[in-house]
Amino acid sequence: MKIVYSLLIALIIGCRPVPQKTYIQEPKQGLVQFLKYSADFKPMISSHRGGGDIPGYPENCIESFEYLASKIPTIIECDIELTKDSVLVMMHDNSLDRTTTGTGKIITQNWSELKDLKLKDNAGTLTNFKIPTLEEVIKWGKNKVIYTLDVKRNTPYEKVVEMVQKLHAEDYCVIITYDVKQAKKVYDLDPNLMISVTIRDMKEYDRHQQAGIPDKNMVAFIGTREPNKEFNDFLHKKGIVTILGTLGNLDKMAASKGDKTYKDFVNNGADILSTDRMIEAYNAIK
Repeated sequence: MKIVYSLLIALIIGCRPVPQKTYIQEPKQGLVQFLKYSADFKPMISSHRGGGDIPGYPENCIESFEYLASKIPTIIECDIELTKDSVLVMMHDNSLDRTTTGTGKIITQNWSELKDLKLKDNAGTLTNFKIPTLEEVIKWGKNKVIYTLDVKRNTPYEKVVEMVQKLHAEDYCVIITYDVKQAKKVYDLDPNLMISVTIRDMKEYDRHQQAGIPDKNMVAFIGTREPNKEFNDFLHKKGIVTILGTLGNLDKMAASKGDKTYKDFVNNGADILSTDRMIEAYNAIK
């Protein structure tokens, strides 16, 4: 009888559904099609700096990316700095002081001086996590997340695009630019890449058009203020997906007024919310 009971329990346990990861698979149709706006485009969350405000999970850190990707399907916005010996590393600041146990400018130090430093979260709590390289991050992210790569001032776009190409990651990496000149450079380096471009009004849209950047290559960062539905409708007619930066004031507004505020942003044409309140925003719009 005990054997039968044990077998029955084992059978019941074996039939339980296995929890599924919330990973985003590399789009089979390519990122250009995946991030093309259509009426059935499902709103998405972009995790600003890939973490930091979550206790124990520093920004720009693979362990933080993994934590978020296990909770919600997410785009990871992350930052790339360059060492003295030309290693691409994940770091928002140009110095080590705020987020690591090191000090000084990154561009003045070799990778060997950085690789064993420990990371701190945004509250200053020390962790056992270390600074990852861009190569490590891209390799980890395949079939888990989509990246928007923020190329910091000391870092050449050429090196970042070269790394994306080397790892065949064009279908899960978007390159962030802040003006037409940068966007044109990225497009010329690789016309198959998706580019995050700053387009907050018609003048900025026209500048990118005049530079020869096709609509199909653009994801439009529409700023950090409440979205303009009329302008977003125009972008949608062009097939362009929009990113709204809720980080900062709009996140504070949602925390104060209620997380349903994120749904209002989506209803006014924001397709991707770049936020420091990733899980709250996701639960509001899912």
